[in-house]
Amino acid sequence: MCAMMGGGTMGTAMMWSMGLVGLLLLALLALAIAALAKYVFGRRG
Repeated sequence: MCAMMGGGTMGTAMMWSMGLVGLLLLALLALAIAALAKYVFGRRG
């Protein structure tokens, strides 16, 4: 990854896209966990 940083704009764009995808995946994961928790607790209650 460090080697790609020296690639200039290409490396930067790649880093940004990877970061955005990571954030999107984290958001989806958080939503899935929240939905699962709500489902489990709702069933238990």
